[in-house]
Amino acid sequence: MTRIRLSLFDTTLRDGQQTQGVQFSADEKTQIAKALDALGVDYIEGGWPGANPTDSAFFETRPQTRATFTAFGMTKRAGRSAANDEVLAGVLNANTPAVCIVGKTHDFHVDTALGITLEENLTNISESIAHLVAEGREALFDAEHFFDGYKANPTYALACLQAAYKAGARWVVLCDTNGGTLPSEIGAITARVIESGIPGDHLGIHTHDDTGNAVAGTLAAVDAGARQIQGTLNGLGERCGNANLVTLVPTLLLKEPYASTFETGVPETALKTLTRTSRMLDDILNRVPQRAAPYVGASAFAHKAGLHASAIVKDPTTYEHIAPEAVGNTRIVPMSNQAGQSNLMQRLSDMGIEAEKGDPALSRILDAVKQRETDGYAYDSAQASFELLARRELDVAPDYFEVERYRVISERRRNARGEIVVESEAVVTVSTRDGSRTSFFKNEHAQDIQDDGPVNALWQALKSDLGPHQSKIEDMRLTDFRVRITQGGTEAVTRVIIDFADNQGRAWATVGVSANIVDAAFEALVDAINWKLLRDDATVK
Repeated sequence: MTRIRLSLFDTTLRDGQQTQGVQFSADEKTQIAKALDALGVDYIEGGWPGANPTDSAFFETRPQTRATFTAFGMTKRAGRSAANDEVLAGVLNANTPAVCIVGKTHDFHVDTALGITLEENLTNISESIAHLVAEGREALFDAEHFFDGYKANPTYALACLQAAYKAGARWVVLCDTNGGTLPSEIGAITARVIESGIPGDHLGIHTHDDTGNAVAGTLAAVDAGARQIQGTLNGLGERCGNANLVTLVPTLLLKEPYASTFETGVPETALKTLTRTSRMLDDILNRVPQRAAPYVGASAFAHKAGLHASAIVKDPTTYEHIAPEAVGNTRIVPMSNQAGQSNLMQRLSDMGIEAEKGDPALSRILDAVKQRETDGYAYDSAQASFELLARRELDVAPDYFEVERYRVISERRRNARGEIVVESEAVVTVSTRDGSRTSFFKNEHAQDIQDDGPVNALWQALKSDLGPHQSKIEDMRLTDFRVRITQGGTEAVTRVIIDFADNQGRAWATVGVSANIVDAAFEALVDAINWKLLRDDATVK
């Protein structure tokens, strides 16, 4: 049976950039475009040429891609020809093989937002698409507010689609612009559009996640016959975001009935890079990856309950709907005070340490975990620290370096110019196999610049000189810092969990606990470096 080809259209660089707080540089856009091309999407929408200097610069230097590069714009304005519309001309001047233009399909928006007649809007759509085609471009039409427009005035909404399709649009894209249309409605309306004469292999779907149904709505449109899917990496987008391609792609490739019915341009080898691609985008945005993200989240294949872990050891399909390796993710059996020997043995096996049930060392590790969690530690979200703890109990922990002492000072004062200055400095002395070394770091900022603080000063000092291990930690970066006060009153202690990543695509977390927040953080920092060295197989002292 021949499978049906689905077209994947990524709009991370355009619609995704409308996410609050997101502004890509031209270089970042290039990095993302290359990753999208390697993933295997069919279209990459680069932005709106002329809308801002960054987008204009990006289109001038955009990378060569297998995917069809697409510029975004809007239909011509009323009262002028398509050939004389400077906004439309700016989009054409980007010289992309495809152009996607947005137009109104809801009569309310034509009357209220554009202030023109319904007939004038139809003319704008038709003549704009025809002009793009005449210029040798593949034309796509984003039917803005289509689902709301269809529910208000189906005759006019369909007339807008027909105007674009008959003028030569390769794809007519149904947009749930406000994100309020439910999947059942999307499926039913998409089917009616096809019945009206626009074939499914010319029909796309563009959903927003305002009801948390963007992915489900997209699949409903595919079920009804739409053959192009628009979305963004990690579901970026205005308000609550767009349909998440990182969720849609593996669903289409791995889940039935889609896997046996459809095909995309994403090969199996590229699918295995999906987790890394998702985390690459988070890294560019300086965001912490969502642990509970489907398929690619750190918790997507985490099995905390002892009953689950015991079954996973026998057969992973007992509690996993796909193999994590299929999307480049990994299975995690977290350790906590709920853990039993099944969890522990599986976790040790993942670390490369085999232990037999009944081994006294297992009880020692479990007792240590339970005692330390009573003291305030949390190992279910700090797997790197757990691994180090287990290795120490088993006497197989490498000895890379030892911290002899550290000191950190924070000061707030006025300088000679009368400015308020916040200053942090740290000194760390460590010993390695080739001797003892002391590192110093100091940051000083005026009040209008945020001081990086004592923990950052400690981190900078600690990682500045580790002798024979220095080259192994150059690509380490701190991605998140979380603080929790446990217990209360005079016995309160501080728990610090720190997330790290490196250039090899690894992400890990460590934990420290102390009555002193700086000391708790320092413990987590030291664990992070030790785990990194362990993973990179640094020379043991």
